[in-house]
Amino acid sequence: MTEQSSKPVVVAIGNDPFDGALDFAIAEAARGGSGLHLVHVVHVVPSGPELMLDDLADVTLIGRQTLQAAAERAHDLLPGGMVLTTQLVDGPVVSSIVEAVDNARMVVLQHRELGRLMQVVSRSVSSGVAAHAHVPVVSVPADWTPPADDTPATVTVGVDVPARSRAVVAAALAEARARHATLQLLHTWSFPNAYDDIIMSRTQDDTWARRARAEITAVLEGLGDAAAGVPVRIEARHDHAADALVRASGESQLLVVGRHDALIPLGPHLGPVAGAVLREARCPVLVVDPRTLPGPGSPTPASDRLATQRS
Repeated sequence: MTEQSSKPVVVAIGNDPFDGALDFAIAEAARGGSGLHLVHVVHVVPSGPELMLDDLADVTLIGRQTLQAAAERAHDLLPGGMVLTTQLVDGPVVSSIVEAVDNARMVVLQHRELGRLMQVVSRSVSSGVAAHAHVPVVSVPADWTPPADDTPATVTVGVDVPARSRAVVAAALAEARARHATLQLLHTWSFPNAYDDIIMSRTQDDTWARRARAEITAVLEGLGDAAAGVPVRIEARHDHAADALVRASGESQLLVVGRHDALIPLGPHLGPVAGAVLREARCPVLVVDPRTLPGPGSPTPASDRLATQRS
């Protein structure tokens, strides 16, 4: 049996179905030798004197029942020897989850599909947690199912500015290695619509693509043994970043994006590309902090050479 990690994989359980998030989290916990921790938040919005103590007790009871049902479902799926723990929290949903997962290896949430109107008026819990958590966050689409074992695995990482993407690429390499997958590094460029055609008509796509590939290759070489042995494919093309990543999600087992690296210290921001990807991706999305490299042992050194395919 794999030795248990001291940091569990956390699943934030809501009131909606959570099978996809649970399947993903159990696989991650088994792969990393971690325990599994289920968190459910009971959030009661005060509404004046009419809020009775009995109402609060009823909501708390429902929360306990929800968490217990989730624990029973998880217990049926857990491999032997994996530790399962649960936690019921009372407070605002996003901030309570962020606080509860501060010592986790990662937190996994299930993202339910919202209509366009609901996207405008409703704040996604997944996006809120991804914007504020200090640990990696995975958002699993509600209709996602684990791929078959014999499916060729691809992990795709969005590379914005290569020189500032070292931590995101390192995290993606670790995920690709753990899945015995090919890592696709996807870099795109575009300009505001009013200028895009003009600028692109005066330049050559190959010029931008060659420069981007060279910069991404330098990042990989700079990561040394962390990149050794992981087959990679570099894609660099003129396209809108969110559109390209969402399309790539249809052929990927995991999509890795970096949280927006804010230039001013006004708190963490998710960024428009990561936000769009979380809403529309068809595979699980891992959001990482671009300012932090994975800890020791995340990417396992290997003796094989880096196999780079340029396309």
